[in-house]
Amino acid sequence: MKNWILFLLTALVAFLLAMLAYTIMDRRTEARFAYQPKVKLEGIEPRDSVWGLNYPRQYQSYQQTKDTTFKSMYNTSGFKDVLDDQPELVVLWAGYGFSKDYNHPRGHAYAVTDVHQTLRTGAPKEAGDGPQPSTCWTCKSPDVPRLMSEIGVTEYYSKKLSDFGTEVINPIGCADCHNPETMNLTITRPALIEAFEAMGKNINEASHQEMRSLVCAQCHVEYYFDKSKPGKENAMYLTFPWKDGLNVEAMEAYYDQIGFADWVHPISKTPMLKAQHPDYELYEMGVHAKRGVSCADCHMPYKNEGGQKFTDHHIGSPLSNVENSCFVCHREKQADLMTDVFDRQRKVKEGSSRLQKLLAMAHIEAGKALELGADDQRMKEIQQGIRHAQWRWDFVVASHGGPFHAPLESSRIITSATDIIQETRIQLSRLLADLGHNKPVEMPDFSSKASLQAYIGLDIPSEKAAKKSFLEEVVPQWLKEGKAREAKKPTTILSSSR
Repeated sequence: MKNWILFLLTALVAFLLAMLAYTIMDRRTEARFAYQPKVKLEGIEPRDSVWGLNYPRQYQSYQQTKDTTFKSMYNTSGFKDVLDDQPELVVLWAGYGFSKDYNHPRGHAYAVTDVHQTLRTGAPKEAGDGPQPSTCWTCKSPDVPRLMSEIGVTEYYSKKLSDFGTEVINPIGCADCHNPETMNLTITRPALIEAFEAMGKNINEASHQEMRSLVCAQCHVEYYFDKSKPGKENAMYLTFPWKDGLNVEAMEAYYDQIGFADWVHPISKTPMLKAQHPDYELYEMGVHAKRGVSCADCHMPYKNEGGQKFTDHHIGSPLSNVENSCFVCHREKQADLMTDVFDRQRKVKEGSSRLQKLLAMAHIEAGKALELGADDQRMKEIQQGIRHAQWRWDFVVASHGGPFHAPLESSRIITSATDIIQETRIQLSRLLADLGHNKPVEMPDFSSKASLQAYIGLDIPSEKAAKKSFLEEVVPQWLKEGKAREAKKPTTILSSSR
């Protein structure tokens, strides 16, 4: 009897070992053919669906950037009207497109769609002769490096946004970051290469781990449109103000030295700076960067599926995927990790919320001083204070995740901006007193986005009506022509041995 039991146990163990060996061999076979190319990627291929034939797992995970369900304490991957939530921003950005429309950013899959839909990009009558340059497309689509390759970088920067309406139809995707022949990470936007050169660095010397952040830094940075490059006078050349450093003071000094302003505020007459999204710069000042953690480590963690390990291209908040993003390094409970993140965000938010109200009041007080006849000399220092304080505030709040990436630096910047605007408002109160105004300046209703937009002279209903016509008439034609052109492009199917 014992012999039969031993025999059966031996047979069971042998069967299980055989199954294990079969599974291992099957997984090895699957791995061998998992990335067997099915199509040839030729040139700069902007269509993610074509890349997806060779890399289905990465493509399918990227498609999840369409998901807009994620919400955290302050942020969301879906639609959220920031101006409705923080109406005083309308005054801060008076005279600039952001006072019309400013929403939380959605996933990469919406990059082109959101350019079409925002009120900041004009309406039908402006589509052919509006102020937006083609440079505004630069970070939105792999069609951009394709166009730069076909017509030249300077020629691309010399066009209008509408000139490429039928050309830029594919949202951010594979060709923005990968070499199609080697799949190595690559830089496809010349502005980042030029920024490194301006700092005396060679981006080609970057390690693979550094490249896992630098491909993000092609777009998630502060930039401006340089109209003064020799021989390129008609081009709105995308430029990063990194020559003297990545911190807020270095860029502020850079802009002051070249006399650059994004716009002149219509109330305070201040030459203003609009921070874009200095995510990479603030990340570089945080503890994760110092310890060699890349953007992709947290926002595109590795995952396993069917025995295959690959990078998850569902690019989004690490808080939506704590297990794969944070637990690689951290051993705390998930609730404790998220509490730490929210505490950092809350503390910076408290300071920035107070600061933006002070900035709005300073603009209106400066406008009152000008109305009473303040001379340019006395206003110059006040306007510089407003410019510098708002620039520093914007540097923090425009960053995606700055209060987490670099909470100490973010708090320092907000504190310095608060000091500047408080001193500026003291100067304004003295000036107003000298001009015979010895009482508080009357303020508008800061609780209503609509009333503040009317206060600064915006006719939003007309803007929305024009945009509706644009979306119904112009955009569908752009997309139809673009898709028709892509459908004619041949795709080389490769033979497969499997």
